[in-house]
Amino acid sequence: MTRYAVYAVPGLLGENDDPIAADLRDSVEAWYARPEFHELTVDARRYGFHATLKAPFRLAGGRTEAELRAAADAFAAAHHTVLLSALRPANLGRFRALLLHGDEAEVRMLADEAVRDFDVFRAEPDDADIRRRRPEMLPPRQRALFEQWGYPYVFEEFRFHLTLTDPIPPARESEIDGALAAHFARNGQAVDSDVLLRSIALFIEREPGAPFDVLSVHPLATPSADTDMQETA
Repeated sequence: MTRYAVYAVPGLLGENDDPIAADLRDSVEAWYARPEFHELTVDARRYGFHATLKAPFRLAGGRTEAELRAAADAFAAAHHTVLLSALRPANLGRFRALLLHGDEAEVRMLADEAVRDFDVFRAEPDDADIRRRRPEMLPPRQRALFEQWGYPYVFEEFRFHLTLTDPIPPARESEIDGALAAHFARNGQAVDSDVLLRSIALFIEREPGAPFDVLSVHPLATPSADTDMQETA
């Protein structure tokens, strides 16, 4: 069964649009490609370089892919580009990810609105979805969010992150943390820089277990000079 997701991916519009974001994306993909860590990036590579705005979902009955793409166009046109401040590798539980070390208000608002606006396209979770998420193991608030929105890490439980690894065994944490620090020091000029998120993207999983591929890219609106002046007035 095909699933879709709404993701934020710096650098998808290409180097000519934003060389810093393109450098960041290239550096992460080079990390995924390192064979000595392949067993620790299986899911990270399958889902691809991304930050989740609307978690993977099956289309609700009566909804079409064309309608979803049109909705993504409209959503992107109604939202401005977002500055991602000081991304760098950090712990996210047992995972490692690029996390923001600056103001998250704008990207959090973008994610909150994506959760709400795209929910009309989401089919209710089936038994396999529910078993995979194991809602009985979630804290009460996360379980309530899962039951309402199909994903527990939304709204106040959301944290913007670009996943770098699967769960890391405790015995390998120091090794992986050292390797990540060295990798991005060597390959990523964009790490610790401010990166502009210029688009959202629809990703598609064509069958269970398949890689998530980019289906379409939807540029966010660029604030006009008049808008900037009104916002700072």
